[in-house]
Amino acid sequence: MEQTLEKQTEKKQAHHEETPLEFIASICSVLVLGLFALTFIFQNFEIPSASMEKTLLIGDHVLVDRMTLAPPTKWAPFDHHRDVKRGDIIVFYKPVIDTPGGEHIFLVKRVIGIPGDRIHLRGGVVYLNGVPQNEPQAAKATDYFPYRDDFPSVPPSQAADVTAEWAVDLPNHIQGDDLIVPPGHYFAMGDNRPLSLDSRYWGFVPRENIVGRPLFVYWSFVTPENQIDKTSIGDRVGFIFHIILHFFDQTRWSRTLHLIK
Repeated sequence: MEQTLEKQTEKKQAHHEETPLEFIASICSVLVLGLFALTFIFQNFEIPSASMEKTLLIGDHVLVDRMTLAPPTKWAPFDHHRDVKRGDIIVFYKPVIDTPGGEHIFLVKRVIGIPGDRIHLRGGVVYLNGVPQNEPQAAKATDYFPYRDDFPSVPPSQAADVTAEWAVDLPNHIQGDDLIVPPGHYFAMGDNRPLSLDSRYWGFVPRENIVGRPLFVYWSFVTPENQIDKTSIGDRVGFIFHIILHFFDQTRWSRTLHLIK
């Protein structure tokens, strides 16, 4: 009787052992799910500039939620969606294509104004619908630049970084002292106001350009400010070796899993 039970147990164990084909199928399932998640739900993004300091640092690698701010879909009605709110940090395609190859550029900024809002700056302070905003996360300028700090009362001709398209379109959205955010668009600025090239310089962010919102920093590495301009293969390979050599001493460990607000 005991031998019969042992044989039955051995048969059950043998029956549940995973075959090589089942193992490969399991691996493929995991890869497909991971690819789906990275394609439709999450995306990694590296912060290339100082326009969002101190909220986000150059070299921060963030995980971007692509679902919450995306338009609702019929094939996934269970997904959580909501409208873009003031104060949201968003990742989006730059409205103006100004790269030599015509590629889209990803940017990350904070939403200051939503459709219908009236915005102007005085002395670097943002006035939203007539009310000055208390923005502790925003860096204050130590110098004064009229177009940047008293936007939009100063003509764009006084700012070298304003795009030609925005210089022409800007007057169409000004009423009195305010810039009026049109339907389906958003006014976005970097937290590092003195250095941020944002909606003041290239215009509104169309709703369809918004990719998602960054959730947290999963890895942060000390990165030179001019690294974004080093595009040659030699420079890129050299920086990869630099990362390998200094992974432990130049990783900002305190920023790991840092929530972005």
